[in-house]
Amino acid sequence: MPYDDSPPPTRRARPLSVAAALAAVCLTAAGCGGGQEADGAGAASPRPGADAASRAAPTPSVPASPSDSGSGSDSDSGSGSAKPLPKGPLTGRTVVIDPGHNPGNRDHTREINEKVDIGTGRKECDTTGTSTDDGYAEARFTLDVSHRLRTLLEAEGALVRLTHDADRPFGPCIDERARIGNEAKADAVVSVHADGSAVGNRGFHVILPAGVKGGGADTSKIVKSSADLGARIAGHFARTTGSAPSNYVGGNTGLDTRNDLGGLNLSTVPKVFVECGNMRDPKDAALLTSASWRQKAAQALADGITGYLKG
Repeated sequence: MPYDDSPPPTRRARPLSVAAALAAVCLTAAGCGGGQEADGAGAASPRPGADAASRAAPTPSVPASPSDSGSGSDSDSGSGSAKPLPKGPLTGRTVVIDPGHNPGNRDHTREINEKVDIGTGRKECDTTGTSTDDGYAEARFTLDVSHRLRTLLEAEGALVRLTHDADRPFGPCIDERARIGNEAKADAVVSVHADGSAVGNRGFHVILPAGVKGGGADTSKIVKSSADLGARIAGHFARTTGSAPSNYVGGNTGLDTRNDLGGLNLSTVPKVFVECGNMRDPKDAALLTSASWRQKAAQALADGITGYLKG
């Protein structure tokens, strides 16, 4: 079915205090959901897809639609904006946006199933992600929200980088995704996702890094700052989108701490995952497939990031 993907006008992000953010997180009502890995990383070992990306045939195309045009000037996942940025409250700050999955992953299952080092063990390079019952893919959703988010943050003066922009055959692997944020010395990294849970499971949640130390993983320096970033995003997400914290993860707080995601374990800069909703629940799916709701989601993420960086 066709989806309305046209990006509404942007507005300036507004900061929110930690106290207000935490209060907003505690709202309870039905909303979205989440919980799979599609993260990013930073191990030095060779990654499935790093070489393949440079020699593989043409990048798989994402089905064109008005909504996926998203907005923003940076189509190079490894670089910042191509145009001069306006001066704003985020001037001098770097934000990395990590769109979960890649539309091409489904055509490269062998490569994405290869294991990579996540510091405390090994895990699949990436996954295909989920989709709504009528086929709206998570990878398409995450790119659209990421484009909208990039535009909002650039309007505030931030240098924004994407871990990918569907500009490679598959991936990047979860370890490479983390490394992109680390090497950019990002002030904040947000990985955008949507969940694939059971019908009736609704509500968004933000995944925070647990205290992990072992192998190449050490999150001791980012646990507190990531929790602050996550709480601010959760508060804004509830208020701006009208969705409630998850009714099946996080005890209605909208926050969940995990130690099994390579993109968090290997990060050396503040990073969170945001599961914006449950694509397998029809009520949440109706939100996720709405361009106007996705703009609200992007605005909520931008406001949470701005509040964190200005706080």
